[in-house]
Amino acid sequence: MSKYDDLKNILAGMEPDIIKFYEKGNHAAGTRIRKQLQDLKRAANDMRVEIQNMKKGPGN
Repeated sequence: MSKYDDLKNILAGMEPDIIKFYEKGNHAAGTRIRKQLQDLKRAANDMRVEIQNMKKGPGN
């Protein structure tokens, strides 16, 4: 479940920058959002690999 918590934390951390970018036109916030999206992508892939390994089990 810690991987899921990581995903939630990344998403929650993005909200202020998303508001700054879309509502206030802050372009620096856009750069931060792109970095956070890359972090989200990595975290999602890590979770995906973990799930796949758990499905296979220790003997497979």
